[in-house]
Amino acid sequence: MRILFLGDIVGLPGRKAVIQNLARIREEEAIDMAFANGENASSGYGLKAKHARELLKAGLDGITGGNHIWKYKDLYSLLDEDGRILRPHNYPDHLPGSGVRVFRKAGLPPVAVINLIGRTFMPPIDCPFAAAETVLDALPADIPVSVVDFHAEATGEKIAMGYFLEGKVSAVVGTHTHVQTNDAKVLTGGTAYLTDLGMCGAADSCLGMKPEIILDRYLTGLPRQLEAATGPGVLQGAIFDIDDTTGKAVSMATFQRNG
Repeated sequence: MRILFLGDIVGLPGRKAVIQNLARIREEEAIDMAFANGENASSGYGLKAKHARELLKAGLDGITGGNHIWKYKDLYSLLDEDGRILRPHNYPDHLPGSGVRVFRKAGLPPVAVINLIGRTFMPPIDCPFAAAETVLDALPADIPVSVVDFHAEATGEKIAMGYFLEGKVSAVVGTHTHVQTNDAKVLTGGTAYLTDLGMCGAADSCLGMKPEIILDRYLTGLPRQLEAATGPGVLQGAIFDIDDTTGKAVSMATFQRNG
């Protein structure tokens, strides 16, 4: 099976790029399932319920989250009610939603998507490595394909997670830094890996945000509210092929398309 996983959707340009192009991309690339990280889809921070619904209607099979997933409280009930939206699993259990969802589509094997968040240069949180082990121990044996979105800041932590899960999951993809890395590969154990998927957002931007605001913060040291940039969007992510029976990756490549 062939899976498309898009990087962090940032603001209106990112949403428009996904909504206007995803159906065509799915057809051109023969995509079986498509996922994206959506934690920055609403104004550059957080995910509103209405925007989550729009992205799912546009053709995403599932949406993962990160540290900004909690900004809009209207999403909380949707996290509980809609099995297509995830939040990082190593947040406390009593919070809304889950970081593990199983996606089933006719003619395809079930796919488990696992959403984790890192700890290096991030707010304090439970250990993502321990959380990953707990999740995998609990997954039913009849789910051959598993994909991990590791939402983390440090490249070293992401690479470590890739090797930690090598041979245990079908793919590990990194999100959060919004810069697509050039290390797409299939690890020896059959796990597709990419340190960061990149972003879906304004092409002329600083990580999807207005560059002039970022520059002002660096030049003055004063706090300023960030704003999502405007203009034509870009779509970034990865496409990987998974053996239906073994759950092992057979190919992994970065994906980029102007939106």
